[in-house]
Amino acid sequence: MANPEKSAAVAEITDQFRGSTAAVLTEYRGLTVSQITELRRTLGAETKYAVVKNTLTKIAAERAGVTGIEGLLAGPTAVAFVTGDPVEAAKSLRDFARANPSLVVKGGFVEGKPMSADDIRKLADVESREVLLAKLAGAMNGSLAKAVGLFAAPLSQAARLAEALRAKREAEGGAAEAPAEAVSAE
Repeated sequence: MANPEKSAAVAEITDQFRGSTAAVLTEYRGLTVSQITELRRTLGAETKYAVVKNTLTKIAAERAGVTGIEGLLAGPTAVAFVTGDPVEAAKSLRDFARANPSLVVKGGFVEGKPMSADDIRKLADVESREVLLAKLAGAMNGSLAKAVGLFAAPLSQAARLAEALRAKREAEGGAAEAPAEAVSAE
């Protein structure tokens, strides 16, 4: 019969996997308790960083339908369960690992797809969702401004053409009136 504590731990980890958009597995060997506490703080409120037992995590991942992380469950393992933006969590882990080389990113999954440590690093290099949306909005605004210019160009050309015709008729009308005035003066 299964130990109730272990069953509860598996159920909790399963719920974490199911409720997360991403999970990043790390090796924390060599980090102090204060460093792990600092890491949890830097990850923010949308990411839960938990030290886990590999066997229980493997069972929980199978129950949650997460595949591709079985090979990562070796050695001391901690999982960053991300419920918010995976890019921000990956950046926080990358930055913390630069300052504390004892933290090793093993890999993980994002939206159900397994990712290697290199994939997580590439994800960390992606700009945040807000920045990408701002760039998209800027590009769309630029395109709209060009479209307005293109639509306004024929109108302004027609206005310039009408003004040129008016000026030409005035000039021709003024030249035609001059000889008529000269004839009446004689």
